Amino acid sequence: MSERTVARPRTPSSTRRAIAAATIGNALEWFDLGVYALMAAYIGKTFFPGGNAAVQLVQAYAVFGITFLVRPLGGLVLGAYADRFGRKKALVLTIWLMVAGTFLLAVMPGYATIGFLAPVGVIVARLIQGFAAGGEFGAATSFLIEQDDRRKGFLGSFQFASQGFATLMSAGFAAGLTAALSADAMTSWGWRIPFVFGLLVGPVGYYIRRHVDEPGTTKEEHPKSTPVRSLFRFQWGGLLIAGGALVVSTSLNFILQSLPTFAIKNLGLDDSLSFVALMITAAILTVVTPIVGLLTDRHGRIKIMIGAAAVIGAGVVPLYLWVTTSPSFLTLTITMTILGLLKATYFGALPSVMADVFPAHTRATGLSFAYNATVGIFGGFTPTIATAMIGATGSPVSPGYYLLATASLSIVALVAANRRRGIR
Repeated sequence: MSERTVARPRTPSSTRRAIAAATIGNALEWFDLGVYALMAAYIGKTFFPGGNAAVQLVQAYAVFGITFLVRPLGGLVLGAYADRFGRKKALVLTIWLMVAGTFLLAVMPGYATIGFLAPVGVIVARLIQGFAAGGEFGAATSFLIEQDDRRKGFLGSFQFASQGFATLMSAGFAAGLTAALSADAMTSWGWRIPFVFGLLVGPVGYYIRRHVDEPGTTKEEHPKSTPVRSLFRFQWGGLLIAGGALVVSTSLNFILQSLPTFAIKNLGLDDSLSFVALMITAAILTVVTPIVGLLTDRHGRIKIMIGAAAVIGAGVVPLYLWVTTSPSFLTLTITMTILGLLKATYFGALPSVMADVFPAHTRATGLSFAYNATVGIFGGFTPTIATAMIGATGSPVSPGYYLLATASLSIVALVAANRRRGIR
């Protein structure tokens, strides 16, 4: 006999503490990711040699993508740790690892000071963060949905609502700093300010996670093999369904993250105004996502998600055409608002759907690996792919076709979740 974590109703106060504990680390992770993407132009100039700004930007985005390669490993190691020793212990560990990586990035001297050690140091910092982030999603999502089986959609939605809040914060820093500081000041030291702010979140997150209760436990028989071995022996279908359902959401997320930089570089829009457009979208994701999660608990998850994915696939190319042929702050804001509403509608129920395809004794491991493998393939390199597609085709609409393909893959996965796993 062995223990596993199961859902049981909790008091309102314990549920609120659980939401705070699970989401604060996720918010820190996505704040850091968002800041790196938005500050990529300045980071490229600081850490990578050469005078070609376009090449430096691609190099900075490449490091952004490379770090996602270590996330599946972090997901397996830290996810298995969460399944074997508890969600709470894993959440405490991941937040300290993320803080360590952020600290290195915040204080790392530039290429002009320490030469090749500068880009190496950036890669090391990002690898540490990637490893920590690898275990964050599975442990935090499991922790959330196991609070109350009757409200899985609502509770799980806070995992992604925290991403919207983190994007709001990172875009706010980018808009404020680029408006207040000169380009030279931003390149010299301004881009480091958000990372220093991120360091302050770590101790707060640790305190909350250290003093929250583990979800209720009960005794139940389950396979003697380790979570990783059990996952890869018996649950390939769950991995494919969970990863497939995530594809369009993670691709769209990184498209939204990179659209302001695209508008600045390719459409000639003002830096700070472009970041304000992202702030508006992030606010929508923060507020609307839990509302959608609540509705899916009452009206079903799969049909709402399939509808949102279909509209994303059908509408993204016309939206790209509009914003590129009529570039302005208004068209950019409207485009990102529409995409933000569609994304919130899609991923409000996504964490709970992904969690339901795995049994409790491998849930954190399965969620972590499926999430991070998918994000690594379809998310981490999305800005690089989008930039390369525009350069190769000469068409700024190219990323829209990429999103159309990912939306189709996700619809197939959701249909499989409904028919093969009985998820509704």
